[in-house]
Amino acid sequence: MKLTWYGHSAFRVETGDAQILIDPYLSENPSWGRGWEEVSDGVTHVLLTHGHDDHLGDSVPILKKTGAMLVANFEICMYLVGQGVDQTKINPGNVGGTVDCGGFTTTFVRAEHSSSSQTGGGDNVYLGNPGGLVLHFPDAPTIYHMGDTGMFSDMALIQELHQPDIGIVPIGDRFTMGGAVGAIACRRYFELSKVIPCHYATFPMLDPNADTFIAAMEGDAGKVIVPEVGKAFAP
Repeated sequence: MKLTWYGHSAFRVETGDAQILIDPYLSENPSWGRGWEEVSDGVTHVLLTHGHDDHLGDSVPILKKTGAMLVANFEICMYLVGQGVDQTKINPGNVGGTVDCGGFTTTFVRAEHSSSSQTGGGDNVYLGNPGGLVLHFPDAPTIYHMGDTGMFSDMALIQELHQPDIGIVPIGDRFTMGGAVGAIACRRYFELSKVIPCHYATFPMLDPNADTFIAAMEGDAGKVIVPEVGKAFAP
């Protein structure tokens, strides 16, 4: 398995025949800003945690170019179909459900956040429940991308049901958990072997680095991987 972080919450996951983009906020992402074309080469799946523009990102042009499967909640799927995404390539679900993605499954789990997108006219469009995504692979570690979320005690149930190996954790504060709270969530509720912080340093209002998170992980700090933007790594 190989992962690449493009800043914010955007990741590429490569394992077996699956080439997965999660929350592909690329062309307008200050941490990346090098477009979506090269990143999307060979992509087979686009997974979305919720409908905010810094997570939908470049989904529409990527999906149109690649013909990849869209995995998201029903509202997001239909919203993107309305923007020209092929309806035969959507794979919708919602919190509590699991969908077969061909070679792996995705389970939609709870996240404490909101979900909408702003239209060209400035109106907000409701885009269903925000969520986290648990990716189960037959021969690779289970990944839990938490999406944008605060801490909640039912994280313990996600651990019980799914036993994720790799956690992708938002730590930038203001709109999600900050570093200290994110570390409490990881240490209290999960038995993760690797922890990858995200959703920080993108904008001035977010925490500029992962230092607070790493310090708060204390004895588990060795589990933390802070990847370089755009550089593939094996978790």
